[in-house]
Amino acid sequence: MSVLRNIAGRMASCVDDVAGLWLPRQVAGVPSRRREVAVLRTVAASTLIALPIVPALLSLALPISLALPVGAALVVACALMLAVCGIAYSRYREEREAPVAVVTPPVVIDMAPIYDRFAGLVTVHDIRGSVTGLYGRDAADYLSWMRDPSGRGFLEQIHVSDRIVFLQTIDLLRQGTERATIDIRMERPSVFVEGEQFVYMRCEMTAIAGRDAALDSILVQSRDVSEEAHLRAEAAQKAKIAEQANDAKTRFLAAVSHELRTPLNAILGFSDILSGEYFGKLENDRQREYVSLINQSGLHLLSVVNTMLDMSKIEAGRYELIPEPFMVSDVVKACEAMLGLQARAKGVQLTSRIARTVSEVNADQRSIQQILINLVGNAIKFTDRGGLVTIDAETSGGDMKLIVSDTGIGIAEDKLGLLGQPFVQIENDYTRKYEGTGLGLSLVKGLVGLHGGRFDIRSRPGEGTVITITISLDGSGIRTAQHDSAVENTMVEFPPRLKERTDSHTTNGNAVGPALRGRGNGSAGDMDGGAGHDDSQAKTA
Repeated sequence: MSVLRNIAGRMASCVDDVAGLWLPRQVAGVPSRRREVAVLRTVAASTLIALPIVPALLSLALPISLALPVGAALVVACALMLAVCGIAYSRYREEREAPVAVVTPPVVIDMAPIYDRFAGLVTVHDIRGSVTGLYGRDAADYLSWMRDPSGRGFLEQIHVSDRIVFLQTIDLLRQGTERATIDIRMERPSVFVEGEQFVYMRCEMTAIAGRDAALDSILVQSRDVSEEAHLRAEAAQKAKIAEQANDAKTRFLAAVSHELRTPLNAILGFSDILSGEYFGKLENDRQREYVSLINQSGLHLLSVVNTMLDMSKIEAGRYELIPEPFMVSDVVKACEAMLGLQARAKGVQLTSRIARTVSEVNADQRSIQQILINLVGNAIKFTDRGGLVTIDAETSGGDMKLIVSDTGIGIAEDKLGLLGQPFVQIENDYTRKYEGTGLGLSLVKGLVGLHGGRFDIRSRPGEGTVITITISLDGSGIRTAQHDSAVENTMVEFPPRLKERTDSHTTNGNAVGPALRGRGNGSAGDMDGGAGHDDSQAKTA
């Protein structure tokens, strides 16, 4: 019995040692299994020895009825022990043949030499904004006028209002933003001269993440942009002055125009009475000629005043558009009736061609009438005797096109860009003999812009000019007022209309229109047209 007790104790100890084989063990990162292998060998040898001896001893010490089941149980236990030993040994061999995983510590890169190559002043901040490192190839230049920026020194030198922006940007970087750019003002110590007590700095801020992907620090590259800031301030100041001057000019034109119309009423009224000889006949033809000249000059001055008033309204955003459907042919015929006498007196043929597809258009009739009067008046004005002025009306998709062409003097390509600017006239040997203010074509562009249309001009010197106006048939291009949607009349702001559109003037080196082929010379120098009575509505370019 003592022998059996010893064998059982030895087997239990071996089982405990074998169970330890399943627990992972590492020494300095390298698996160690030598002790476990020795235990396996001992257990296997003991089991093989006990397998034939134990049943024999049991048959001698116990009755046969009890020895057989006990012996069978011990044989099964020994077989299981051998199986466990075989599995543990197989695992040991796999581990020995597997590559050894060597854990290497992370490599820390010194960024200081890299940061020292960056332009400007480079500072490294912690997540609270304090400076933990100073770098940059120009750092010495900045530190020469700055106080020590270490710690909170950098923040304390930022202008109070800009300091809030700097801290807000740091907060954005903490929330996940990768980079940001801000402009700040840094105080210059001991400088109290206006405009020099601050240095304008542009800060490029970049978030630097740590091992856990959380914000570890912030890299800030600062550069002096004081010159750029001064240029921007100067440009803004000049733009403000120009805007004030433009407003003053508009108010002046409006005031002068209203003041001129009062005496003009008397001049025109009394000259009409004198020319009609209602209160007695004039003495001679010279008196009648002078009265007629007074009346014509008054009418011309009135047309100039009306144009100036219209321009003032447009530039002030107070020009009223009243869109309504009307027949295009009515407008064209009215223009022919108004300017026909002026064309015949100058020996210029005025014709019109209206396509069958052109019927009604939804637009401001007075504005369209004014556009045609100005364009046709200009064409007649700058077309010599024997020339031709043509008005064409046609449709293209949902748009209507009004085309005014002439066989006049034409315009050089380098002058086309100047047309349409207020008070600008194209000066050459021909145009200086014609009077005008240089407002007519500018007014045309403004009215077309208010309708959301397009203005196109093509011309060649000595061959003539073709001007095309394109507006929508249904009035969809008219921009509605923003400040009062209940008002039916459209009030739009005009200054954007003065800007040149990309397609507002094009020059074609080839033929520029049917009215330009093989016909005399004569039109469009300073584009100052007339309407109604000789030069009575001289309008411009």
